[in-house]
Amino acid sequence: MASKPVSVTIPRDKPIIVFDGMCVLCTANAQFVLKRDRAAKFRLAAMQGDVGAEIMRQVGFDPLDPESFILLDAVQDGGRVWMSSDAVLHMWSELGWPWRAGMIFKLVPRVIRDPIYRLIARNRYKWFGKREECWVSTPEHQARIL
Repeated sequence: MASKPVSVTIPRDKPIIVFDGMCVLCTANAQFVLKRDRAAKFRLAAMQGDVGAEIMRQVGFDPLDPESFILLDAVQDGGRVWMSSDAVLHMWSELGWPWRAGMIFKLVPRVIRDPIYRLIARNRYKWFGKREECWVSTPEHQARIL
């Protein structure tokens, strides 16, 4: 588990989803992305790893006390960080159909979406469980994990 800053290179060629590798819900989302992102648009980084922890620090979050999942899209608009419900919606939009249909939730104002997101995030271990060890992907997807 990364606890102190280390010198890491953050790839800028593809969007990176930074997720909680100890959270059962978060790792299920990571597996969902890996399975449905057939164009391999996304890379994933657990916030417990060096790259994920560094991205979390760069956007102002403590990787040991995560408040959100982050989607860093260094390719788009010269670099963009998506957080909370916006990160989820952007991820769905990039996965294509039928997942793009989830963008209907963009009609719900962020002032309503984000508190719901934060409620789930705060209770994710209690409601969905916490792994004993950080999730490790299958060998077929290992090249997409940072």
